[in-house]
Amino acid sequence: MTGAGFVLRSDAYFLIKKNFTIFSEVYENVSSIYINEVDPEQLIRSGINAMLDELDPYTVLIDESESHQMDIVTTGQYAGVGLEIGARGGQLVVIAPIEGYSAEKRGIRTGDVIMEVDGIDVSQMSPEDIQSLLRGEPGSKVILTIHRFGIEDNLDFELTRETIDVKNISYYGLLEEEPRIGYVLLQRFTQNAAEEVRSAILEMEEEGSMEGLVLDLRNNPGGLLDEAVKLIDIFIPAGQKVVWTEGRMSRANQVYETSEDPVFKNKPLIILQNHGSASASEIVSGSLQDLDRAVIIGERSFGKGLVQIIQPLSYNTALKITTSKYFTASGRSIQSTPFVTGEDVGSTDQVHDSLRNRFTTKSGRTVYEGIGIEPDILKENRQQSMLEIALLQNSHYFFFANEYTSEHEHFDQHNDRDMLFNEFMQYLDDNEFQYTTRAERHLQRFGESLDEFLNEESIRPIQEMEELIAIEKEKVKEKYSEYIKRELYLELVSRYEGRTGRMQKSLINDELTLEAIDVLKDNSRYASIINP
Repeated sequence: MTGAGFVLRSDAYFLIKKNFTIFSEVYENVSSIYINEVDPEQLIRSGINAMLDELDPYTVLIDESESHQMDIVTTGQYAGVGLEIGARGGQLVVIAPIEGYSAEKRGIRTGDVIMEVDGIDVSQMSPEDIQSLLRGEPGSKVILTIHRFGIEDNLDFELTRETIDVKNISYYGLLEEEPRIGYVLLQRFTQNAAEEVRSAILEMEEEGSMEGLVLDLRNNPGGLLDEAVKLIDIFIPAGQKVVWTEGRMSRANQVYETSEDPVFKNKPLIILQNHGSASASEIVSGSLQDLDRAVIIGERSFGKGLVQIIQPLSYNTALKITTSKYFTASGRSIQSTPFVTGEDVGSTDQVHDSLRNRFTTKSGRTVYEGIGIEPDILKENRQQSMLEIALLQNSHYFFFANEYTSEHEHFDQHNDRDMLFNEFMQYLDDNEFQYTTRAERHLQRFGESLDEFLNEESIRPIQEMEELIAIEKEKVKEKYSEYIKRELYLELVSRYEGRTGRMQKSLINDELTLEAIDVLKDNSRYASIINP
């Protein structure tokens, strides 16, 4: 057996050497004698990327320009001015200044359009490009030139770079509608994620008698595995195996157990999740479900059960490479993508329960592997209308709020929402807002498919259909007016009360949060789900 193993390793080394030689010769010839001049760096990177494409979506080369994103995950810090930047309506705008840092202190506002950074025109750049310009050594200065609606001239702000602590929790607090229930919105699992949750729970318990907790993991893409385990620590006694990893190399096989006394041990816990909840989020929800410690509400999670490590390479690059799978407390894998490191499992969405591996929770409930974490209470997101999608795509709420804040120093939350809605509709008319419904697209394709002779005969019927569609579009505005009013109201609240104010108000009408409240207030229902 030893000899056979040695031969296999020798064969592998020979094949590596052989193909490296072939690759380098092909690369040299293409670089030197191909009919067109090629970019040698781009050529080799294309080869590397093509090689990695044969593996899984999470094994990628990290360029020097992208390495700061990994630093944020591993250290929870970066040096900048404290701005969240995004693209809206073809412009680069401030989504929100981070409270307590230079941009917010100097007066940068949500909605400001970024024109220049240190005199460099940024109109053709991406948000990531601007963030790179704003990063630098703590204590160094940068001049940000912005345009603010209602002010004719551009404004210059001298900002000081400083160490920004990335917050994993974007909001927490006792619910306004039910002050005995706490709520935590955890957006990522970087350094100190678990400690932030622990501190938030202790603070809320000091404020009053907290009888239940809602942990919101919707759209949380994950992060550090260790932080996920530490988070489970908060709810599960020490010594409980909660997750383990298995890979080809022995060092990839690890078992993770809780190690500290929980601070929220016996009180009811609800976890909210959706299709955007992945990786470390699924470790938390899956293991707490397996241990019958939480009720999961929402949609099926993403299904990312593969573990990556960062391997440093030359020239400040790195390789993020998949080395193992992880398994939740019951022993199930949550990986749902078909490749599963070489295994052909087909489309997991179409696999019947009878063909999937079954596992049991601590109390004997049946759970399945292979499609992420399935919630205990399924509540799919409402499908938005084409009107709502178009309003968001074109950032009309955002730019209407810019105009509104330039004209109103204060925002009375008791304002007549119908009046605001009518102002918004007038704003859309003034800006010639248009959108295309599915019916319009079908009618257009139908008209284009007719030959010239039939087309002339069909003009009147098509015009009649277009008139009916226009009438229907007016009805759609009324049908979805409450959703539009709510989005408009929240956008305005965020301008005057910041992200915290928006979160507080948004939870009042959030369907999953309301469902969580109902379950937490009904002890028998909660118990029947955990231990049917």
